[in-house]
Amino acid sequence: MRYLVIVMPTENGWSAHVPDLPGCVAAGESRDETIELMRGAIEMHLDGMREDGQTVPEPSAQAEFVELQQT
Repeated sequence: MRYLVIVMPTENGWSAHVPDLPGCVAAGESRDETIELMRGAIEMHLDGMREDGQTVPEPSAQAEFVELQQT
């Protein structure tokens, strides 16, 4: 499975979340650390859903950059 992860800088480092998995978040000092922590968070989140008898959602979120002309 391949989930979209939104990664953003914060005042103290980086944070990330998965739109398809509400509540699945991670934070770290660097972008790379945050991505690595997110891998573990996704696995843990999906395992918890399975243990609770919930259906694991198929990845569906998409991202697109929209370029605007300067005015």
